[in-house]
Amino acid sequence: MTGTLRNTGKMPVLFLGHGSPMNAIEENEFVDGFRKIGKEIVKPDAVLCISAHWETRGTFVTSTSKPSTIHDFGGFPRKLYEVQYPAPGSPALAEETKSLITEPKIGLDQNRGLDHGAWSVIKHLYPDADVPVIQMSIDFTKTPQYHYELAKQLSVLRNKGVLIIGSGNMVHNLGMVAWESLGGKPFAYDWAIEANEKMKNYILSDDHNNLINYKSQGKSFELAVPTPEHYLPLIYALALKDKNDRISLFNDKPVAGSLTMTSVVIQPE
Repeated sequence: MTGTLRNTGKMPVLFLGHGSPMNAIEENEFVDGFRKIGKEIVKPDAVLCISAHWETRGTFVTSTSKPSTIHDFGGFPRKLYEVQYPAPGSPALAEETKSLITEPKIGLDQNRGLDHGAWSVIKHLYPDADVPVIQMSIDFTKTPQYHYELAKQLSVLRNKGVLIIGSGNMVHNLGMVAWESLGGKPFAYDWAIEANEKMKNYILSDDHNNLINYKSQGKSFELAVPTPEHYLPLIYALALKDKNDRISLFNDKPVAGSLTMTSVVIQPE
C-alpha cells in the first residue's frame, strides 16, 4: 500500500499558525519561528499539507507534478502576487494517500496548485522549494470528529518520510480584527486570550476530546472559532500524535486582537 515510499524514521507533525499572507514576504518573529523549525526537524522526502484555504465537498488530494502558486487573496501589495513557490508535486504520494484512506473514498485533483495556507509558510521551512508538496482538502460538510478519524488514517505516512502540516490559526476571527494594530505590539482581546490558553492546556494535556468538541467550550471558543476552516487543521495534526510523542509550542503570540499565531510541533521521543 505504501510501496512507492521509502521507510524512514518517524517524522514530526506540525500545526502552523499562518496568519496574514504578508508573512510570505515580511521579516518578523513568526517567519523566524518557521525558519527555525525548518532547520531543527528532519528534512522530509515530501510534505502533505492540510490548509484552511482549500474547502471542498468531499476530500481530495492534489496530484499534479508541477503545482501552481495560487494567490488566493485580494488587496495586498503587488510584491506578494509576484511570489512563486515552485516546489514539485508528488503524484506518487497523492496515490499513496488515496490508497491509505479507506473511509471516505478520496479523489485526486490534477489541476489545483498550492494555496497561500501552504506556500506562504512552507517557503520559510524549505526556501529552495526542493521538497515535493501535496495538499489535502477539508470537507466543509463534515464534523470535527470525522476529520479527526480521517487524519488518523494518515499515520503510516509519518514512517515514510512525509511531514504532515496543518496550516490555519487556533484563534481566527477576521470580523473582529483591530486592523489599525497590525504591525504594532502583540495584543489580544480577553476572549481570545481565554480561548487560546484553554486550547493550549488541552493540547499539552492530550485532551483531544474537548478540542474536537470546541462548540461546547463556551463563549470564548465561539468567538475564537466563528467558522471551522482555520481550526480544523489543528485537529488533523493532533490526531496524528502518538502517546510516545512529545509536543511543544512556538510562535505563541496574538496578532491584532482576534488572531493567534500559536503553532505546534509533535515529535517522537
